[in-house]
Amino acid sequence: MVHGRSIRARVTIATVVSFGLLILGGVTVISATYPVQARADLMEQAAKASRRVTMMIDDQPFPGHIPPQDSVGLLQVVDAEGRVVAASAALAGQPPLTSARPSGGDSRVNGRVCRPEGCVVVVGTSNRSTAYGPAVAYAAVREPFLLRSSFLPAMLYGSAAALVALLGWAAWYGVGHVLAPVERIRRGLERISAEDLSRRVEVPPSEDEVAELAVTVNDTLSRLEDAVERHRRFVSDASHELRTPIAGLMVRLEAGLEERTEADWLAAMVDAQRLADIVGDLLLMARLDAGTEIGRERIDLGRLVEEEVARRPARLPVTLRVEPGVFVEGSRLRLARVLTNLLSNADRYGDSAVRVSVRGSGDEAVLEVADDGPGIPEELRERVFERFTRLDRTRSRDTGGSGLGLPIARDIARAHGGDLRIEDGPETRLVMRLPRE
Repeated sequence: MVHGRSIRARVTIATVVSFGLLILGGVTVISATYPVQARADLMEQAAKASRRVTMMIDDQPFPGHIPPQDSVGLLQVVDAEGRVVAASAALAGQPPLTSARPSGGDSRVNGRVCRPEGCVVVVGTSNRSTAYGPAVAYAAVREPFLLRSSFLPAMLYGSAAALVALLGWAAWYGVGHVLAPVERIRRGLERISAEDLSRRVEVPPSEDEVAELAVTVNDTLSRLEDAVERHRRFVSDASHELRTPIAGLMVRLEAGLEERTEADWLAAMVDAQRLADIVGDLLLMARLDAGTEIGRERIDLGRLVEEEVARRPARLPVTLRVEPGVFVEGSRLRLARVLTNLLSNADRYGDSAVRVSVRGSGDEAVLEVADDGPGIPEELRERVFERFTRLDRTRSRDTGGSGLGLPIARDIARAHGGDLRIEDGPETRLVMRLPRE
């Protein structure tokens, strides 16, 4: 759970920091730009009203209060002496809004005036030829509350803090919700021990990546359980297979020490040879299981078969049918071992003849070894490729096989990118297919 919490905390912190910086940056920009832009808009509104009042007093004075202009109700006209000569109803009887006047040839003056009741943006436009003589028309617009107080930054930063906190909570809850199935998978794996690999983790019904992870974990556990079971069976069978020749060898050696007959020594040699063969097979299988890199050379499969058949003595006659020019790439020594194992199997269980053929089939090279023995039932064809497996019918006829020949042959074929199978037919047909060069 420590790892789950750690991931959850890291994702939450990263989310809070990232979005927090983004939100706070936005708040800072808004806090800095909003007052400037808002005041500029208010000033433009006041400037329009001021210019309009200036044009209205070109010919005649106002008979009464200055009427509002474009919703601007704070209006004054101040003459050259600084006296208010006209005003809107809201400013009737009040002194000038500001003492600032256009100067330097400029006809406009801008300002901001703050009073106890609030602040206003003031714009004055001068006109030298009016019914009041030289005069300045002032228009003022009240600033909204957000501009004249610190409420806007406080509200923005407060909202940002609340939003960041909400994002942090959402990230914490969301990541926890996502990691909950992963945590259940972890707890399920924690309960699985080497002694009991039959347990499986819970597959969530979400049909997402986590569910696919759970399915993959269960598939891996199934393969692991199968591998451990095969390993246990292999160790048990290997111990049994080695115990028999070792016991026989010890008995014969003990008898040989007392009697010293040639027959005892020859029998001991047979047991020793059988023991050496089994150990050699076990060593080869260990290398194949470890995925040791095999040598690669271009091999004429038909010629290799002819050489091995001619070199090997056999109980039954062997019929060859070889198609020339069928080349494969691989280890000559190991492919010869495949052929030796297949020929030994066919010679041991055939009744009268063994048939060997090599042919090309598309992009495959096909080696077939068949015998006219009793055959293997279809439901048992995969069992013969299990290590140390002997079918019941073969035990009485076994003359020294260890049950490793066919498994070794299949492993070598697969190490070369091919496969070895028992195919249908009236005979027992062991067929190896390899990529053709």
